[in-house]
Order: sequence, then C-alpha cells, then structure tokens
Amino acid sequence: MTRIDEIFSRIRTRRRQAFIPYITAGDPDLQTTYDIVLELEQSGADLIELGVPFSDPIADGPIIQRATERALSNGTSLPQILELVEKIRRSSDIPLVLMSYYNPLLNYGLNQLAEDASKLGLDGILASDLTVEESDQFVEIIGGAGLNTIFLVAPTSPPDRVEKIARISTGFLYAVSRTGVTGGSSQLSIGLVEFIRLLKKYSDRPVVVGFGISTPDHVRAVWREADGAVVGSAIVREIEKNLGGDSIPKAVGELVRRLRGE
Repeated sequence: MTRIDEIFSRIRTRRRQAFIPYITAGDPDLQTTYDIVLELEQSGADLIELGVPFSDPIADGPIIQRATERALSNGTSLPQILELVEKIRRSSDIPLVLMSYYNPLLNYGLNQLAEDASKLGLDGILASDLTVEESDQFVEIIGGAGLNTIFLVAPTSPPDRVEKIARISTGFLYAVSRTGVTGGSSQLSIGLVEFIRLLKKYSDRPVVVGFGISTPDHVRAVWREADGAVVGSAIVREIEKNLGGDSIPKAVGELVRRLRGE
C-alpha cells in the first residue's frame, strides 16, 4: 500500500473525509513551499498535491496561472521539486501527489521519473492533460514503480469512459466538479451529487472532488457524498495575498483550519 492507500484506509475506518490542498511548487520559492507543506500537515491536511509549473497551463484559472508564472520566474523545475519531496520526507510522512501536465513528465523521462519519484518519497502522479486512451505507457511505468496513477474524470464523460478511468486509476478517483478551468466558485454544480454516486458504482476506490471548491460550505457539501475535497485556488490566492511577507505559511494554515470548519 502507498501512503495514499493507507491514509484513505484510516479515514474510512474513522468515518471521516479527507482534506486535500493543492499548492504550486516554487510559489513564491521552494523554501516557502517546504514551510507551507509542513504547516498544511499541522493544520489538518491529509494529502497534498504539489503542482508542477508549466508554461502552458490550459486547465488552470488565473490564480494558479499567476502562481505558475511566479514559480517559473524563479527557475522552479521538476528535478528541484523532486529534491523538495526528498527534503519533506526527512520531516513528514504526509502523502504527496505530483500534479503536472504531461509534457514536463515526458521531458524528464518516464522511466527515470518512476525511479526517482519512488526513491525520493513521492506517492502518486496525476498528469492532468493525459487522456485515458493514451495512458498505457504511463500506467505501466509509473504504476510499476509502486506509485499511484491518478486520473481526472469529468461530469461530461460518457459511461464507458468513466468505467475505463475508474479501472486504471489507483489511490483515488479525482472527480472534476464542473466543466472549465480551476478557480473559486459561488456554488457547486447541481449534478455533482449524482456524478459522485455514479463514480462509486464503477469503483470502490475513494472519490475526491476538486475544481471550484473554495469555501467551508463547499467542503462540507463535498464531504457529504465524496471521500475527500481538493482546495487549490483559494489556498493559492492566500499565498498571493501575503507575498512579500514572512507570514505565508501561517496565513495558509489559518485558512485551511477555517475551510475544515475548525
């Protein structure tokens, strides 16, 4: 079992749901990312998504796009992020998922990535723009190294595609709450409940929901049906609000506690 499998097993035993923050690695710098990760764990995060900055973030809204620009401007790269994972592992066992577009992964080399990621302490990889139809090599190599392979599944996916995504996803199923890019929303999609229940018919793996989850009410609504809620843009916005100061980790921790209802 990976750390992801273990955390969801514990969560299910305790009959609660996961809180999963997303942050862009290297925003505003890698040391601050490290400090934020440790603060997120102390504030109740169960699993953390580390975003790999990429020059063409087609699925990201403006908040995460700006974070990507900040990370790229200071030279953040995938090798540096893997070094960051190794550093985190000296202080924490919190599950870590690399969230990336496929191009940086291919550029690194899938075989080398699988070897390095497994050795340095990463738990799973989500390639957000990799289609299930073209995923065989990714699943074989990354999954073969003992890492979870995680895929997005959208509410517009037809049943046969949902079934295939559910079959090859490990760790958890990442349900997109709506069509469009990432970013905060005033309300959740009307059909989200039905979508989550459909996914649970196809797989017994945990279902987590992301995209547009930005308030305590959103988190509670997701938790009523799903196994976890992913919050990204709201956290990245908090980082942006505190740029230039020394209080970013503290501000992020306070936000996470509010979102979790503490």
